[in-house]
Amino acid sequence: MDSTSPEVLEDSVAEAPGSHTSWKRFALFSLPAGAAVGGILIAMAQGALAASFTVSGQDFKISADSLHGEGFVQYGWLDQTVREEAVPVGVAGIKEAELVGLCQSVLTEFPIVGKISLRLTAGDQGTPVQAENLVIDMSQMAGDAEFQNIEIGRDAGTLDKGPARAHGFNDLFGMQSDVIIVEDLEQTARAASAGTFRLSGLNLGITLGENECF
Repeated sequence: MDSTSPEVLEDSVAEAPGSHTSWKRFALFSLPAGAAVGGILIAMAQGALAASFTVSGQDFKISADSLHGEGFVQYGWLDQTVREEAVPVGVAGIKEAELVGLCQSVLTEFPIVGKISLRLTAGDQGTPVQAENLVIDMSQMAGDAEFQNIEIGRDAGTLDKGPARAHGFNDLFGMQSDVIIVEDLEQTARAASAGTFRLSGLNLGITLGENECF
């Protein structure tokens, strides 16, 4: 899993009856103590918190008509670039996920040539994209979401409903739920990994100009 320290998520919350919570949007909010970040950066420099891979200097966009996940966790973290720069992210981990109408895009600009878009699409209603132990390091997430049996404010070091080893540091904010359902999903991310990723109807294309998912 890709990582190196915390900062977490939330934006506007509207509670529904029972054990369901419906959220319109997520956004990062900062750690209460800057000293915690400093300590984590020192640990990164000493190699004490090595990430599974170094993230690039670019983010990418992910969208889907719908996402259904079993076993969801979320907490703050810091990724690291090849220049050893810290990148604050919110980590979302899902044990088993299905996505309908998946789109992933990366926009790059080159001298002379200009902007180039790489865009991937996959998964329809009949054969959705399937992922196991999916972990996404993101800076933004939006959509209409529903959670079942949600725990908000749980210690990030004790999260246990998501993929193995998908948890943050002790004493920091975390959340988890048995089920997550998101309609009209939009994410801006720095990294994604999965134990298994099955993409039905895969279509990958590269075009000049801007052709992003959203």
